[in-house]
Amino acid sequence: MAALLVSLVSLVPLGFVMWVAVDAGWDTVVRLVFRARVGEFLLNTLLLELLAVPLCIALAVTLAWITERSDLPGTALWRAVAVAPLAIPAFVHSYGWISAVPSLHGLPGAVLVSVLAYSPFLYLPVAAQLRRLDPALENAAASLGKTPAAIFALVVLPQLRLAICGGALLVGLHLLAEYGLFAMIRFDTFATAIVDQFQSSYNSPVANLLGGVLVLCCIGLLALEAIIRGRERYARVGSGAAKTASRHRLGRGMPMALGFVILFAALALGVPLLTVVRWLWSGGLAVWPVAEVGTAFGQTLALAFGGGILAAVIAAPAAWLAVRAPGRLQRVIEACHFYVGSLPGVVVALALVTITVRIMLPLYQTYATLLIAYVLLFLPRAVTALRASLAQAPVELEWAAMALGRSPWQTIWQVTARLAAPGIAAGIALVALGITNELTATLMLSPNGTRTLATQFWIKTSELDYAAAAPYALMMIVLSLPLSLLLYTRAQRASVR
Repeated sequence: MAALLVSLVSLVPLGFVMWVAVDAGWDTVVRLVFRARVGEFLLNTLLLELLAVPLCIALAVTLAWITERSDLPGTALWRAVAVAPLAIPAFVHSYGWISAVPSLHGLPGAVLVSVLAYSPFLYLPVAAQLRRLDPALENAAASLGKTPAAIFALVVLPQLRLAICGGALLVGLHLLAEYGLFAMIRFDTFATAIVDQFQSSYNSPVANLLGGVLVLCCIGLLALEAIIRGRERYARVGSGAAKTASRHRLGRGMPMALGFVILFAALALGVPLLTVVRWLWSGGLAVWPVAEVGTAFGQTLALAFGGGILAAVIAAPAAWLAVRAPGRLQRVIEACHFYVGSLPGVVVALALVTITVRIMLPLYQTYATLLIAYVLLFLPRAVTALRASLAQAPVELEWAAMALGRSPWQTIWQVTARLAAPGIAAGIALVALGITNELTATLMLSPNGTRTLATQFWIKTSELDYAAAAPYALMMIVLSLPLSLLLYTRAQRASVR
């Protein structure tokens, strides 16, 4: 019942989109949606997806092959470098690039910064899959006279299909939802238009209907990924031999591979980090209002881990059912939990704004509404982490504890929770990382007086006071770095298993 209740709440944003369209009437929908400006947003979105996602795939696959299958020295360092951009929020990436190259605007700038900021979402699953591939098929292809390039194209790449599709879907959804990066680059998308409309007129029908179009884009992206992924089988029959693939000698290609990873590190890490350091140096101690930065850091920390703990508690029933009682109803409940994570934050925020204003006004611009938005946005992260950790807690130990007189609740607390504690902590950390870098929902839903690192950074950059924004950017990186490191280490361990 608890999982079902959470699923019904998760359906609220989708129901909101449908209700807005019905309430506005067909004539209003045609007048506000079928116009040139909306067509421009749609064209920008299509161009962004068609350019950025394939470039992310190419970059991530290349980095994964270099770090996992080549004899490049220092692979542990380059693996960390490939994941490190996760610790830098996307709008901080754009802040770094706009400061370094003020003329960088429009589609080229949006594609460049998006690829650098979001490529780790593809690198992680692709690298993990490369580590787990059985080299027997590659050896068989080599024995048939295939060249290394042909083996990669015909044998390795098809086996990476699921990892690439999953990572590409994640990148595509982030591109649809991102606001801060594109607003700073001055590239118009549905997300930037919705936030602009919301700030100019609360509960604007234009913003609500644009949110509906954005949801349709998300659904189209999900359907496209399902079609491309297909239903092919990727597992073999039989256990096979536990064998690690041999690393390829780069030979004369060593300088090129080394130059490639150094160039990526310089563009994805060097530019934003050096920009932050430069602004901090130029501003001096005057840009460090210790009380304000400390308040923003404390509020961000409280919201991040408060939202993370709440998301873990709310996700627990669905994760428990997925492991202990799988079935058709459980799959439907889990799908409801996961779909809401594919919605842009601006759509979820719009839904909660409209509902609280029209039905539950006392909840408007309260921390309760803000935390609900965080839970809805990052619920899939919590469910995934808890599901994996609960699967590693043997049900036989629960039976033994109850046979010794423990009640079901005592068994969960004393046995299951302790065994699943590392996964629960990872789920909380994953949600906290998302909340730390979340901007749109926080801007639209936070109570008056709320000062998070992201919102304070955005206020300073909106005033073109880049030096004053640098401390907040640095604190976001400091807070995100250990959480990103935890994500990286867990991905490493999972791929080894």
